[in-house]
Amino acid sequence: MRLKDCFQMALSTILSQKMRAGLTMLGIVIGNASVIAMSGIGQAAQRLAEQQFTSLGPHVLFVVPGSRESRRTTFEIPNTLVLADAEAIASQVPTVKEVAPQINSRQLVSYGNRNNNVLIVGTTPSFLTVRSFDVQTGRFISEADLKANRRVAVLGSQIAEDFFPYTNPIGERIRLKNVSFEVIGVMQAKGSFLGTNQDETIYIPLTTMANQIVGKTSNYGIELTFISVSAKSADTIDAARFQISNLLRLRHKIVREDDFRVETQKDILNIVGTVTNGLTIMLAAIASISLIVGGIGVMNIMLVSVTERIQEIGLRKAIGATDEDILLQFLIEAVIISVAGGIAGTLLGIGAVIIVGQVSPLPTTISIPTILLAVGTSTAIGLFFGVFPAKRAAQLDPIIALRSA
Repeated sequence: MRLKDCFQMALSTILSQKMRAGLTMLGIVIGNASVIAMSGIGQAAQRLAEQQFTSLGPHVLFVVPGSRESRRTTFEIPNTLVLADAEAIASQVPTVKEVAPQINSRQLVSYGNRNNNVLIVGTTPSFLTVRSFDVQTGRFISEADLKANRRVAVLGSQIAEDFFPYTNPIGERIRLKNVSFEVIGVMQAKGSFLGTNQDETIYIPLTTMANQIVGKTSNYGIELTFISVSAKSADTIDAARFQISNLLRLRHKIVREDDFRVETQKDILNIVGTVTNGLTIMLAAIASISLIVGGIGVMNIMLVSVTERIQEIGLRKAIGATDEDILLQFLIEAVIISVAGGIAGTLLGIGAVIIVGQVSPLPTTISIPTILLAVGTSTAIGLFFGVFPAKRAAQLDPIIALRSA
């Protein structure tokens, strides 16, 4: 029998049992949709992380207190970086362009009857260029503000909108830890970074932060949360990391393990990429279980179909159909159901990815390789799970099949 005839017979059989065929392919539909949606969302999360790290600033390195081991074994981040370290990096490392030391602390901020627990960042004028931030209105912190310990504040765009929805915040006064600060500027919107809204931040002079907000607890100077460093070019990033590490080892008199880490955007992105890749694989693997379940459903329904169609199989064999003809027809039926389910599931998965992209900040895109893999897998599953019912149908004795009908 020709392949075309087998295909037509398989198709007519499926169309005569539309409800059964639809329920059979439901598992394949759900499995394909799940694989495509989960893979698309996982890849979108990775792209979002890449975009956010790129927005941190060009050629940026981060000097972070504590070694990896100390940060894993203790809940508190050790205070091993001080302002003098940042000043030494700025003056003694030739591959460094600018340095922005930073102190972070969450504090209660109030204005009139409005109160909010806000991230306060004590920093220097270099923060703007190192981290690629811009001021929307007013001005940023100046060197004069640092030297005079002035109580001035620059608001993130979201904070300005929350506290001053109808008025210009420039010149207004807010209370930070019961201390009055004058608003001198509003930052341009920057968006979220790893789940933290950077527009819900208030910037004040680092000296004011250290002397009037968090206080000094180190005998070596003003403690820092971390130091952002801008290398002179992309080619000097590795040299800058090496030179900064050597300088801090000498300053901290380190003999064994470093009490700091120097990380580049690439380092952090690799860590995030490893995590997101692992999550994507895990989600896709979980979703793939639906495909296996769908394949088992195809096999079960095909076995039932074989039982119901014993008379048809016996009659076809009696008039000359070979075992290969019967095997091919049932295999084609299984593949048609799986392919149809795969296509429907693919369309459903693409729709889910598009919807997620519309209602969330994830930059979702449709991955052609993922679609091809999902459809190919569903076809292979249909073929695999259709072999046993097809062989069972092909091996029926025509005489026995006609007698049992």
